Amino acid sequence: MNPPVKGTFSFISLGCPKNLVDSERMLGKMVQDGYIPVNTPEDADVVIVNTCGFIEPARQESLGVIREMLALKEQGKVGSVVVAGCLAERKKEDLLLEVPGVDALIGVFGREDVATVVNQTLQARAQLATVSTLSLDRLKPKGRGKNRAAVVQEQKTLFRPAPTRSLEDTARLRITPRHYAYLKISEGCDRTCTFCAIPGMRGKHVTKPIEEVIREARELVDDGVRELILVAQDTTYYGLDLYGKVRLAELLKELNQIDGIEWIRLLYTYPIFFTDDLIETLAESEKIIPYLDLPLQHISDRVLKRMQRKVRRKDVEELLGKLRSSSPGLTLRTTFIVGFPGETDAEFEELVDFVGEARFERLGAFPYSYEPGTPAVRLDAHLPEEVKQERRDRVMQAQQEIALGWSQAQVGKEIEIIVDGQDPEVPGHLLARGHADSPEIDCLVRVKGKKLKPGDITRAKVTAADGYDLIARAVGASR
Repeated sequence: MNPPVKGTFSFISLGCPKNLVDSERMLGKMVQDGYIPVNTPEDADVVIVNTCGFIEPARQESLGVIREMLALKEQGKVGSVVVAGCLAERKKEDLLLEVPGVDALIGVFGREDVATVVNQTLQARAQLATVSTLSLDRLKPKGRGKNRAAVVQEQKTLFRPAPTRSLEDTARLRITPRHYAYLKISEGCDRTCTFCAIPGMRGKHVTKPIEEVIREARELVDDGVRELILVAQDTTYYGLDLYGKVRLAELLKELNQIDGIEWIRLLYTYPIFFTDDLIETLAESEKIIPYLDLPLQHISDRVLKRMQRKVRRKDVEELLGKLRSSSPGLTLRTTFIVGFPGETDAEFEELVDFVGEARFERLGAFPYSYEPGTPAVRLDAHLPEEVKQERRDRVMQAQQEIALGWSQAQVGKEIEIIVDGQDPEVPGHLLARGHADSPEIDCLVRVKGKKLKPGDITRAKVTAADGYDLIARAVGASR
């Protein structure tokens, strides 16, 4: 029996795939409690913004969206605005002073009670609306000029401690297309990287038990998922806290046996705990596609030490050699931070040279972001913003030649693709991805083929390279 309808809500999810899983769980909770989702914020009884608080650009994006929703609220087009997720967790009640008018804050681990908070928020608003016009004025953002306690007292806040066991991610209302989904295998992080604020927002590493991951995977398959994308803050650490040893290889072997899963893709594999068993599993398991996201952040030993990455260049090169030799055709994605405090010209040039030598198929570079509360802010020799941006541009220029050359080298090859949907730019074509392309992160394959539909997996012959993307035509039967 369906619950009685309580109202409408609009949901905006920002940030990484791990945050998206939280969003889908909250969406499911809201629907189970009797709320109806609507596509646009206008005229929704409540808008929920699940925020990112990782680095300054992400925080500014989140603040911009919150302010946009508050403007709609001022215009009477939105009832209430609830802010959830990492930015709320990181700033706590101080966020209410920055964006006055927010009706409620929910921290990362308050997500299970999102419907309860929304209920309380809408009930309080309804009660105020029946009192007087003067009471209605209280709903307008008047944070400036008030003391902190007065602002916070008017709002609903829910912050819970980081869990000691993993949270369930079942009964999600998914935002992704039906044929692929993210599966979170752990929460939090035990790393002490000096540049990173994630442990402060997400807590210590907590492994989700193998049987729970398998149960969630089967639920996703029953919902139409064919490509399963494993995410965590640190996927290779999986199992160490719960079982006393890393067990990612065992988990992958179990997932490989599930009927209905066609592709398994791994993101966020920290370059430690790559056991021989794991490398062999990645190479030999039928459904694990030859793609690996391996964030390295730098290659200079001194910079890596200042970052507290606990890995050396020698270790990285040895690992890359093992991965390349065991999995021919492997696509490697990595990320680098440039302009880290104290990074010398020589250390930066070492990084640029390494990019040219390693020839990653996929690569992102980011200027170091000054993050209050992280150990890196206390390091000496912080670099000017213009230097950091110049270094970022240099790395991406070096990578551009590699990436464009890789795309050109695919012309004439047959590749396996998964179809995502219609191509809005090229009539008669569909948007698809090959093994080398994680959704929303990497590149596209524009494919021409009859009777193809989203979720189909087929063979395609690459006929041209369009910058980083590929043009192809379907040549095999879809499955």
